[in-house]
Amino acid sequence: MAAYHPTADDGEDTSIGIPRRYAWIVFALTFGLLISDYMSRQVLNAVFPLLKGEWALSDSQLGLLSGIVALMVGLLTFPLSLLADRFGRVKSLAFMAVLWSLATLGCALAQDYQQMFVARFLVGVGEAAYGSVGIAVVVSVFPREMRATLSGAFISGGMFGSVLGMALGGVMAQHFGWRWAFAGMALFGLALALLYPVIVREAKIAPRRLADAASQAALKAQRPLRTLYSSRSVLSAYIGSGLQLFVGGTVIVWMPSYLNRYYGMGTDKAGAVSAIIVLCSGIGMVLCGMLSDRLCRNRPDRKIALAIAYCLGSCLLLSLAFALPVGSAQLVMICLGMLIAAGTSGPAGAMVANLTHYTVHGTAFATLTLANNLLGLATGPLITGKVSDLIGLDNAFQLVPLVSIAAAAVFFYAKRHYHNDMARLQGEGVEETATEAALEAQS
Repeated sequence: MAAYHPTADDGEDTSIGIPRRYAWIVFALTFGLLISDYMSRQVLNAVFPLLKGEWALSDSQLGLLSGIVALMVGLLTFPLSLLADRFGRVKSLAFMAVLWSLATLGCALAQDYQQMFVARFLVGVGEAAYGSVGIAVVVSVFPREMRATLSGAFISGGMFGSVLGMALGGVMAQHFGWRWAFAGMALFGLALALLYPVIVREAKIAPRRLADAASQAALKAQRPLRTLYSSRSVLSAYIGSGLQLFVGGTVIVWMPSYLNRYYGMGTDKAGAVSAIIVLCSGIGMVLCGMLSDRLCRNRPDRKIALAIAYCLGSCLLLSLAFALPVGSAQLVMICLGMLIAAGTSGPAGAMVANLTHYTVHGTAFATLTLANNLLGLATGPLITGKVSDLIGLDNAFQLVPLVSIAAAAVFFYAKRHYHNDMARLQGEGVEETATEAALEAQS
């Protein structure tokens, strides 16, 4: 058995030469746009009851309006992130934000289900690569030992955006109508999209990446792409993260409807209570990521053990929650379950960053986003909607937490192979560097 060197599992540090103050400014603006992303995506959930009544929609149709965004994100995130890695992440992020904001404005103007579906489709196209490219920007400007914390903190922006989208959307829909709920989210996104490229500059956030790109030949540029799928650990990180988000994503999407149907809440109150539940999930992302970095500084594989614990713990808590009768005890238990349900985001993000080359981190996180959406965020709400049409939403919710058991099994498989995969990848990197040096010497 090869000797174990803790620092070997840390991956490459891409933050050299970037002032810490500027790094936090980049984080704040990128995080703000992610909040706008999810506000535009999740405001729909707050107005589900109004759309259902006005257009006589089924739960399956409502689930499709939500799921089409995640589906487009899943299908387009990889190619669009690859383009962003090649041609500039900052310009790509700004363009995406403008597109999803204009599409959200289109939702406000929709006159029927078909027009709303087309607008939601375009929201998905605009948001497709933002999460993956955005997190690649964030992890590139901070030290590598902060990756789980930053991954969890950045992805939690989706939860905070969901909170604001559902809470503000519910209030605006109650007082001004559902169309103004969409319009408000669109205007916020457009304002940030115009500000972002003025402050965040490509040359400042990725000096090392740009220098490498200028000096690499085309053949060399292809090699890092193999790290996206060349190890069992990184494949398991993609799959395990996606399966776990099936649970958290489904609860977020359907919670306002659940509260409306079984607690008799209006859209404003249901949105506010749902926002508290989603806020618990966002806080949990940050805390779980921080715990992972703190406990795993010298043993990176412990991140995977914590991911397994988060999966099994959320399964237990949410299963108990949805078995309880309607009441405050159930809501408290749901909050506790959601506190750790998305805790795998930080460890999974750190695994992906460590196991892939930094020049393709945007594409690597796109692959993670693809798995998150195709296995979780897109399929979860859609499948739950179909099951709800058959047996009721309350019974459907009792089945959802069981998916976490499968996620835990996948992370356990990753844990068995993580050290060997990291050692092999590091060995390939050393061999490639030596080969390149020899070729340069010959030339």
